[in-house]
Order: sequence, then structure tokens, then C-alpha cells
Amino acid sequence: MTLARRQFGQALMVAAGSGLAAAPALAQTRRPAIYAKRLQPGDTVALVSPANATYEREPIAIATEALQALGFKVRHGAHLRGRYGQFGGSDAQRAEDINTLFADPQVAGILAMTGGSGCNRIVDRLDYALIARQPKFFGGFSDLTSLVNAIHQRSGLVTFHAPVAVSEWNAFSVAHFRALVMDAEAPLLKNPTGERGDHLVQTQDRITTLRGGRARGPLVGGNLAVLASLVGTPYFPDCRGAILFLEEINEYIYRVDRMLSTLRLAGVLEQLAGVVIGKFTKCEPGDGFGTLTLDEVFDDYFLPLKVPVYRGAMIGHIKRKFTIPVGADAEIDADAGTLQILRPVVS
Repeated sequence: MTLARRQFGQALMVAAGSGLAAAPALAQTRRPAIYAKRLQPGDTVALVSPANATYEREPIAIATEALQALGFKVRHGAHLRGRYGQFGGSDAQRAEDINTLFADPQVAGILAMTGGSGCNRIVDRLDYALIARQPKFFGGFSDLTSLVNAIHQRSGLVTFHAPVAVSEWNAFSVAHFRALVMDAEAPLLKNPTGERGDHLVQTQDRITTLRGGRARGPLVGGNLAVLASLVGTPYFPDCRGAILFLEEINEYIYRVDRMLSTLRLAGVLEQLAGVVIGKFTKCEPGDGFGTLTLDEVFDDYFLPLKVPVYRGAMIGHIKRKFTIPVGADAEIDADAGTLQILRPVVS
């Protein structure tokens, strides 16, 4: 049993004289950040299926053409079309594709075909020493939350919470991906403003400030359910002084509450320098006589932290999305609803 697991197991020990459960201090080591080379036209980007299978041929064809339109050569992982239940191949096959492509000097980047489930099943099968020796772009979101955080935590490589290959590669998403990954910029991530349509005021992609202020720290996070499932393992990110970003889809509010309570009880939330809440798409009350609202849940967990927090960032299961560099330093401005990346995150 690892030290991190032992300490998580002590989470409910009673603090002397207080009658309250004591949150454990997570034992973690922050490795120096490693930066991949920026992707350039003509580079080879490989597609892998570390989560769900892709059942039809057309999505693979469209994804391949989209990456080619960005100027890349595209290679398909050996098991890209694999299937084991809902997964894109067996655990061994899916991990093998990632390890093999990190080891291949002809491959400049690796992008997940889709999310779904199953990445936790292979997180302990990756060769993190190899990844540190052969750093390259690795990206995806949703279930890929476990891999982008684990890779950074175990190797130091800055990874990317980015569109998966089957995402809609619209102008907004492409511009943010290109700025970070291809043009080596350090952009300001800010929701569009002034998009009123036929309304008197902007009604979509609004920012809500829960607690104002600024703070700096490394970015960690992603999908809340997947992130919470890593608590107590060696693959959970180091959250000391970090800026946590979160998104979710199709979860009842009581489950969102439970996941956030897991992070609180593990001592994670108290370590944070700031919080960015993305889109919680279709996270609704469900059945029953009453429930907390998302506003109330977020207030309960984040306001006591007394750190900058804002809600509504374009992160999550939405058509237009930011690319977020996991492990890179950023500054949150909760009053403005922005994230400033502090340095180029590719070399």
C-alpha cells in the first residue's frame, strides 16, 4: 500500500478535541515541468482509443481529415479500431498503443479519438519513465482526465485537456488549440463577450464570479467524476497551490455534491489557490422532493476556501472549448473570469 493510500485511509480519524474528521495531507511530489515540442504542419499525430471504442468507420475518417486539415500527417494506433466491450480494445492493447507511440521518434503527438470510460483501467500500465524521456503532445478530455493528469503527475510532462479527435473542430476550438500547441503562445483564456444574438443581453457563456481576486498556480483538473475517482491513488495530481478547473455532464446534482465532498474529505480543496468551474452540462436535480441547486453546492464547497473562484468557463462537453495545459502555470482573475497562461507550454 502506498503512502498516499495509507493517508487517504486515515481521512476519517477524529481530530483531537474537535470532534471533527481530520482531512489527510496528501503525500505528493511535484516534478519539474517538461514541455513537448510544438506541433508543426507536416508533423505526424497519432490517433489512439484509450477509452471507448469507435463503432463506425466514418468518425475515424472525419477525425483523420480534420487533423490533416490542420496540416498534420495522421497515423492510426495499431488498435484504434479495437473493441473489448465498450472499450477500444483490451487494457493491454490500449496501453500498448500509447507506450509504443511515445517511443516512436517519428510521432510528434498523440490525440485520443474519443472519451467515454476505461482510462482508469490503464493508468497503471503506462511507461512514465519512457514518457519523460520522449516528451510529446498528448491530449484529450472527459475520461482522458485520468491520463492527462496522471501523465503530468508521474512524468512532469505538460499535457492538454483538449478536444478529442471526434470533437467539433470549429473556429473557436481550433484557434485555442493552435495558439497553445502549434504557435507556442501564452494566451489569455476568456469567454467571448457581446454575443447577444436576438437578446437584449448575453445569455450564453456568461461568467459568474463566486469570489473575486487573483492567484497563480499550476493548472490541474478536468472531469469531476473522473478526477474524484483518482483520489488516494499515485495518479491524482498535486493540488498544493494549484488552480483547479472542473467540468461535468449528465450527473445528478446530489452526485456532484458527493464528488466534491470526496475532494474536500481528502484534503484537496483546502490546498487550492483558485478554482475555475467550467460547464456542468445537463447536471440536473433528478427525482425527489427537493435538492440543492448547483449554485448552492458550489457555494458550500468553494466559498469557504477564500480563494478566487468563477463559473462558466468554456471547458467541458460543449462545442466550443478551450485547450487547457495541465501542469502549466496560470493566473486566475475571478473578477474578469479569465485564465492567463504565464509562459509558452510547448518548446
